[in-house]
Amino acid sequence: MERDGLERAIAFTQYPQYSCSTTGSSLNAIYRYYNEMGKKPMMKWSTIDRWPTHPLLIQCFADHILKELDHFPLEKRSEVVILFSAHSLPMSVVNRGDPYPQEVGATVQRVMEKLSYSNPYRLVWQSKVGPMPWLGPQTDETIKGLCKRGWKNILLVPIAFTSDHIETLYELDIEYSQVLANECGVENIRRAESLNGNPLFSKALADLVHSHIQSNELCSKQLTLSCPLCVNPVCRETKSFFTSQQL
Repeated sequence: MERDGLERAIAFTQYPQYSCSTTGSSLNAIYRYYNEMGKKPMMKWSTIDRWPTHPLLIQCFADHILKELDHFPLEKRSEVVILFSAHSLPMSVVNRGDPYPQEVGATVQRVMEKLSYSNPYRLVWQSKVGPMPWLGPQTDETIKGLCKRGWKNILLVPIAFTSDHIETLYELDIEYSQVLANECGVENIRRAESLNGNPLFSKALADLVHSHIQSNELCSKQLTLSCPLCVNPVCRETKSFFTSQQL
């Protein structure tokens, strides 16, 4: 990019909700590149580091949920449990002050406000790895628990993913919606479509970039604050890198 003579770069995360382990690590990689090369950037950098409550993002999620609810039997529709499923985090990361859980929760609340709280819902977490404690409740355990208690109409919503990949196409669509659902005796289970190529989602991305450029801001206010118990010194240097840019 610098060889091509670009003068301005925006690090635009495609994760709506910020986590040190996703967006944070990518921003760290940008800082590390310049630090290891021992040079200052020729481009002016800024970042769109989070956007969990952007109105068009919320509208997209709400539209996809309504579309999928229409596929449930009419007499069951109002009792469908909406499970907003997001990638989990180790509790060791959460307890350091990572803002990810609260930002995912903010997205969920805005979506349910848009839906006028039409259905019961929960925020659940998937993709736990290893024996250490992770953020819960886990998506699969929640499905089992709901079925035991008679809630057998379920809509899965990938709330922290904007496009399809293995965690939607395999984990949600096959492991949970087919294998686990059959084992538990689920009556109806569906998964809301990911945002993928939704034109309204593309409009949201364009609006985010346009608003960011117009604002002349380097990053969000949240990015200037390190996790209270951060253990990675690079994070502090990365924040300094982005907040010291001159646009």
